[in-house]
Amino acid sequence: MANTRSAKKMVRKIARRTEVNKSRRTSMRSMVRKVEEAITSGDKDAAFTALRSAEPEIARAGQKGIIHRNTAARKISRLSKRVSAL
Repeated sequence: MANTRSAKKMVRKIARRTEVNKSRRTSMRSMVRKVEEAITSGDKDAAFTALRSAEPEIARAGQKGIIHRNTAARKISRLSKRVSAL
């Protein structure tokens, strides 16, 4: 457990940051799931629009450190490839 004032403050900051990160990760995963569902259903228009909304969300997660930048780029690339293959 934290004993100093600065350590206690860091615990509070980490707790707040964890909540923000969890929210961003959840929304990113939801967007990716929507794209994948549209791909499996075979609806090209829905997949394309879902990808257009998911792409900035994934990129932002990479910028904010929720996931690694290269992981974000890889996810976007693979989803784009699957949507264009429809």
